[in-house]
Amino acid sequence: MAAAFWTRFRDGRGIWPAVPAFVFLTIFFIIPMAVLLSFGFTEIERGRIQDSGFTLRYLTGTLQDDLFWWVWWKSFYIGILSTLLCFLLAYPLAYLYSESGRTMRLLILVLTISPLLTSAIVRTYAWLVLLGGRRGVVNSTLIELGVISRPIRMLNTDFAVIVGMTQVHLPFMVLPLITVLAARDRNMEAASLGMGASRLATFFKIVLPLSTPGIVAGLTIVFALSYTNFIIPQLLGGGGFTTLAVQVYEQIVVVLNWSKGAMLALLLLGSCFVFILLIGLAGNRVMRWSQKEAA
Repeated sequence: MAAAFWTRFRDGRGIWPAVPAFVFLTIFFIIPMAVLLSFGFTEIERGRIQDSGFTLRYLTGTLQDDLFWWVWWKSFYIGILSTLLCFLLAYPLAYLYSESGRTMRLLILVLTISPLLTSAIVRTYAWLVLLGGRRGVVNSTLIELGVISRPIRMLNTDFAVIVGMTQVHLPFMVLPLITVLAARDRNMEAASLGMGASRLATFFKIVLPLSTPGIVAGLTIVFALSYTNFIIPQLLGGGGFTTLAVQVYEQIVVVLNWSKGAMLALLLLGSCFVFILLIGLAGNRVMRWSQKEAA
């Protein structure tokens, strides 16, 4: 048994190749995060832990606060809407990639990856210029064309935040879909078309179910990024726009209430994990159903 263990270790099989990354994440991410989240169950005043020990005051107080639930709904609404918009924009592009030749594929891939070479903060500041007041590019263009007579308020609105998140997170939806759609089995489509099914029916019964893993991966990544985003709501939403991530920042950095901020961070991460788990379970059920239908 010991010989088999060292053989697997020497050959790099099993979980051993992941051990260095796991150790790194444990030291520099998991442990600091656990310490931060533990502050939510501790009385901290002026940066010092008090002797009162374990407490549920911040958990019960937060869950009984109507403002918390309003902010949570705002975060969830923004995250879901921007995720759906990313999916609606990304799927046709990924499908076009899978049906195109080599030159078009290269062009689509470059256009998808190139925004990632620029900081998300820089791209968000660009939206400040585009969606600004009367001198903003969008408003000035619409006024010059005679479409509107006065500037439309775009900044510091839900619209601006959702547009910014959709643009910044769109590549994270496109890339998983490209991977799955480009690698799908074309023989199943050919068989469906050969048996008399229309292209539309083939798409919904063959192509769409086969792309479920990419859809689940894209939805999971984009929702997690949108739901927990801090920069875009701060810049495009203005001072009156708040989400759970913004509340965490304000409580820890501005108000210096580490216990309340840590509890909000715990609830943010916990709810995000639950939503991601639900997306994964739904995707797994869809894949099982599609396999059953194909059989």
